[in-house]
Amino acid sequence: VPAAWQRPYLNVFKHFRVEEWKRSAREGDVAALTDTRLKGTIYRIRGSSPASSYLQLPRTGTQSLGLAGRYLYLLFRPLPCKHFVIHLDVTTEEHQVVRISFSTLFKEFKSTATWLQFPFVCGAAAGLVNDRTARTSRRDLVGAAPADVRWTCLVLDLRSILSLYLNRRYSHLKSIKLCANLLVKNLCTSDLVFDPGVTFSEARQADLACHGIAPMPREMAFPVPKGGKWHDLYDYIRFPPEGSKLLYDSIQKSCSGPVAVSEDSVHQPPQLVMLTKAVRDRLSLVHQITSPKAVSALWRR
Repeated sequence: VPAAWQRPYLNVFKHFRVEEWKRSAREGDVAALTDTRLKGTIYRIRGSSPASSYLQLPRTGTQSLGLAGRYLYLLFRPLPCKHFVIHLDVTTEEHQVVRISFSTLFKEFKSTATWLQFPFVCGAAAGLVNDRTARTSRRDLVGAAPADVRWTCLVLDLRSILSLYLNRRYSHLKSIKLCANLLVKNLCTSDLVFDPGVTFSEARQADLACHGIAPMPREMAFPVPKGGKWHDLYDYIRFPPEGSKLLYDSIQKSCSGPVAVSEDSVHQPPQLVMLTKAVRDRLSLVHQITSPKAVSALWRR
């Protein structure tokens, strides 16, 4: 459970004063810029390869962030036509450090006892996700970010990731390494599920707080013009997708072949296991691709 100073959420960049570079590190081409559209400072991380430029918290590998919030929120935009890598080092209750990585460079899901590698797939235009997923092979889905890639709120359920993939109990977030090529607005951790498409008045009327759901804090929010809708402008990705349990349940019951999970149904596409979910009405990224062998192995541990 997060300490009091981490509740109800922790603005990571603000708390660790990233702009001073005393408690964080940077390597290569990392610059603070003013973004007029987002009305604030963003950090641009770019380089010839993801490893050549990065922003890292905390400053050294011997230190730990000690952030215990279940969810990590990353507000970012991949640089168009480039690859990027995100590394998160998390600590389990057994004091084991596990690295969780997302990258457009990864062609398939891979796992060891200490490293989970997830392909990050920059997807089709909104409304076309299911069609594209059904008609496209795994090779065609992976690759550099498209030219029209949008600012994204990526929500990582760190507790569920460790539980589902390694059967481990999550303790805290140790470190974050954001590698080229990215634009990053901010990071925060929380035990609450923030919905950026919900206003504070709507949340009060629907009493969402009793369900652990809250509007996105103002200091973490992307701006929305008057009369506009958040999901028309940005992407919101929650991982693991809420439909994941359907996939694992189906694998437990039967090993008859690969399955794909959508929000409402389970069916069989050719040759791969894929988790996809449309979040609200505007999700335009495919969450993850893995192999049947990798996923079914989870249940033999």
